[in-house]
Amino acid sequence: MATTAQFEHEMLREIYEQPEALRRTIELYLAADRLKPDFAARLAAWSSPEGEILIAASGSSRHSGLYAEILLEDLCGLAVDVEYASEYSCRGGSGDQRHPSVLVLSQSGETSDTLASLEEARRRGQKTLAITNAVASTMAHEADVSMPLAAGVERAVPATKSFTCQLAALYLLALYEGAQLGRIEVAELAAHVARLHAIAAALEAQLDGWHEQTARLAQNYRDAATFLYLGRGIHYAIAREGALKLKEASYVHAEGYPSGELKHGPNALVSERVPLVVLATVDHALDASVMRYEKTLQLLRDLKAQGARVIALANSGDAEVGALSSDCIRVEAASEYLLPLLEVVPLQLFAYFMALRHGVDVDRPRNLSKAVVEK
Repeated sequence: MATTAQFEHEMLREIYEQPEALRRTIELYLAADRLKPDFAARLAAWSSPEGEILIAASGSSRHSGLYAEILLEDLCGLAVDVEYASEYSCRGGSGDQRHPSVLVLSQSGETSDTLASLEEARRRGQKTLAITNAVASTMAHEADVSMPLAAGVERAVPATKSFTCQLAALYLLALYEGAQLGRIEVAELAAHVARLHAIAAALEAQLDGWHEQTARLAQNYRDAATFLYLGRGIHYAIAREGALKLKEASYVHAEGYPSGELKHGPNALVSERVPLVVLATVDHALDASVMRYEKTLQLLRDLKAQGARVIALANSGDAEVGALSSDCIRVEAASEYLLPLLEVVPLQLFAYFMALRHGVDVDRPRNLSKAVVEK
């Protein structure tokens, strides 16, 4: 395991800090195998009796929102919309026909577009929840309920540990909502909590292997002009996030798509200089995950016949995906809804090493800044 002294850049250090950041964030809301009563009491005043949630966020935080949309709909049966904060705050209209609870996501808690969305929700009389990495931020102060993260200071502009901590917090939110609505039974809740507790150790155990492999991949793919990142279901959010990381960290163009949309236009771009990153992990205990996986296998077969260059993310020991891809990054088995916390980390590392290959100041990419950087 690398040590703090070995990190040349803040981004790499913060990637390696993710296991401990996750542990701290989870401990804010869990006591052993139970949700802390004060956490549940805070959220009780937020939930919409109509069962609707609107999520407003920007950038990486919006990708967390896309993850939450699938999670809250699948586990809790809630109706969830995810909006670009920059669009939602400018739409106008009364909104009187709907009464969702509103969730705003922001690493800094000071993102102007997201703050404007929070103000719009308050104007409409909607209950608001803020998930931020800054407990004293404007967003945390103005929302009805604040759910802070414990990621610690993040100095690199590309979000890494704050993103995975957002995913963990959203998973906890889904467990609360599912339990309150009777969609998650007591025994099932305990199993979800146990799996969440285990995720930091699983991430920690795989970091060094991903570090070495993604450094090699960045060297091999350094001349690519564009990448297409593909994922199905909850993994689409991670495809979007992986593409964003590559763009902002390395200045290499990338786009994230639902896997099934590749043949509806983007496949025309695929060539030697336009490789793909395909999320092909699976939770064999969940039928819907197996169905998505089988569809992804067929896509990989088609891409192989087409001669495409493919980096796949697959379960450890999955020989079939390995045989169908040019390169394969292995991810240890996890539940469908926690796999994203593991999948995103090698994509962060790949973006980091691609930035180094292109001579980019990875901690401070041009034209970008954090809303708040603590000194």
